[in-house]
Amino acid sequence: MTPLPAHAMAPAARAATPWPSTAALVIGHVAGMIDLAALPVWVGVALIGRFGLSPQLAGGMVTVYLLSVVVASLWLGPRVPRLAGRVGACAGFALALVAFLLMIRPLPVAGMLVLHGVAGLGAGIGLTFVHGAIGRAANPHRVFAAAQGGLGLSAVLFMGVAPALIAAQGGAVLFVLFALIMGAAVLANAAFYPVLPTARFTAVGAVQAPIPAAARWAMLGVTLMGLVQAGLFSFVERIGVDEGYGLRVNAVLIAVGLVNLLPAPLAGLLQRRFSARAVARVGPLTQAFLALLIVASPGFWPYAVASALFIAVMVFTHTFVFGWLAQLDPSGRAVALTPAVLMSGAAIGPLLSGVLVQQLGYLPLGAALAGIAVVALFSFVRAARVA
Repeated sequence: MTPLPAHAMAPAARAATPWPSTAALVIGHVAGMIDLAALPVWVGVALIGRFGLSPQLAGGMVTVYLLSVVVASLWLGPRVPRLAGRVGACAGFALALVAFLLMIRPLPVAGMLVLHGVAGLGAGIGLTFVHGAIGRAANPHRVFAAAQGGLGLSAVLFMGVAPALIAAQGGAVLFVLFALIMGAAVLANAAFYPVLPTARFTAVGAVQAPIPAAARWAMLGVTLMGLVQAGLFSFVERIGVDEGYGLRVNAVLIAVGLVNLLPAPLAGLLQRRFSARAVARVGPLTQAFLALLIVASPGFWPYAVASALFIAVMVFTHTFVFGWLAQLDPSGRAVALTPAVLMSGAAIGPLLSGVLVQQLGYLPLGAALAGIAVVALFSFVRAARVA
């Protein structure tokens, strides 16, 4: 008998998730998605401001990390239900912990690049097992909502604490903070990773149709929006500093975290009032407008407001598109690929932006990212037409 492909199998049972296990998964989600909370501090404050790297090289460092997360997610995703989740999650976060600890001491650029890649693999492994457990929870939506809320709260704390610590103690403090977060994920998941049912699988067809074209177009739109978000957010802090806004930039970063506590629950409340197709059209246009306003702001307040809202637009839009994808592809494969889809764009963004900033400056960066956001709009429009 020909073996069934991984996507032609489905878990037969879901596990109830007690609150300690939910907390462990939230901590693992925060650790695995730490780039979403830390990008401007990571690239602008630490790698450029303290380590003296060029924008291109600093963006490339983070791109190596994110690409490693993508590789780990793509390879492990179909295999997670057949592997020991507690061991896998702890091993992944422990690998990232060791890599970040090794970066505390001075290293050549090549060594930092390699360790960024190793840290990304570790975080990607841990995150994949965490998301696998969330997907098999009795109420995946509720657990994932808690994880997103935890990430938003961690962003507020990180933006409030990290820049001041780095200014006082040096760039290596960033890696100490990352190591502490990975260590917390190791301990939490070692103690409370949920006990999942024995992985039993039922065939849903030896041959399954490809992911629908409409879903693929929508996934491309998410990837492009993720690229725009990571590409500009990586340099939000540098733009503010170079414009002479000084310490007020730190307040903007804190405001980013506070604002990002709102879009996911707001999207849930408005689910029946707005259509996903309409939100998917407005989101990229709003993203393009804010990108241009950030790089060409006539003063501090337009820059501050646009920066505070920038990620919220992506979170709000992606929440609606996530539900739309679930409808476009009932097999669940498109939704399951969300981390890799999102991280693929996020991986390209910092490097592309670093090259553009170094070679051309901030205005061309904003124009290029606004153009990519418009392409994302066309992707969503195409998805709606072929659905």
